[in-house]
Amino acid sequence: MGDLTFEYPYLFLLILVFILCAFFCKAKSEAILFPHLDIFLQSSSKRTIWIKILKWVTIIASITALASPIIEDKVEIENKDGYSIALALDASGSMNYGFERRFITQGVESKFDVSIEMAQKFIQKRPDDQIGLVVFGNFAYVATPLTYDKMILGQILGGLSAGIAGSNYTVINDALFQSATLFKNSKAKTKIIILLTDGESRGDNVPFDVAMRLTQKYGVKVYTIGIGSAGEFNAKHLRLIADRSGGTFFEASDKSTLEKIYEMIDELEKSKIESERYIKKSYYFEYPLFLAFVALLFYIFLINRRDLL
Repeated sequence: MGDLTFEYPYLFLLILVFILCAFFCKAKSEAILFPHLDIFLQSSSKRTIWIKILKWVTIIASITALASPIIEDKVEIENKDGYSIALALDASGSMNYGFERRFITQGVESKFDVSIEMAQKFIQKRPDDQIGLVVFGNFAYVATPLTYDKMILGQILGGLSAGIAGSNYTVINDALFQSATLFKNSKAKTKIIILLTDGESRGDNVPFDVAMRLTQKYGVKVYTIGIGSAGEFNAKHLRLIADRSGGTFFEASDKSTLEKIYEMIDELEKSKIESERYIKKSYYFEYPLFLAFVALLFYIFLINRRDLL
């Protein structure tokens, strides 16, 4: 509920005009002296007071109605023109290695842990976007559909581990296909897939052309990231996916490079969220107007009483 205010508050200055008139614009009348006049005045004093009260209630209430009392409720509507984003994350067994093709040891982060950390940071920078998650290894599956709930998305990401989707293969085409299906009912103007992998496409059930046709059908742009040392991932295949969809291919050989890549994508695909503010006005002039009308009726009634003439 908003605050009570007035559309034309300057009209309250009219009250000063009436106050001045009460002192300086008194009507002149002939005086007739009666004996024991004080007894007569005492009997009518109460009604006279009520007449004055009703007169000023009528004046003040009428001016209040003219000033137009309103309650303003400010409503801010965000025109969410954010993006729909699918994160396709490689969770195959090879992601459990470090960046230099060796088993992780104490103090060394795995490619998978780094990928999760960077994905979490990226998500937090996109509060106005729908984001979904696809995980792949031996098979690809939708871990979460497109959602604005970043808390749930973060919890799901935090619960993943390398090898959760199988550890022997990397079904990139299947992951691309599953990611594209997330956009079937999306009305976002911009749809993108960020596909991260450290391997070559092997064991796919979906042909490459079929996956690409689906991304093109839904107007999806794909950013591909090859993570790890050169030769671990199929750069040619990832570049082809990016080029045919209008996206970009990146290579990340260490954590800092991967972080910069996510920052670059964030800048390239920055959402423009505009807000519109509306002011809803509720008018309440009828209440003081009704009060003025009732007060005026009683005023006329009392002023015309025979015993006051």
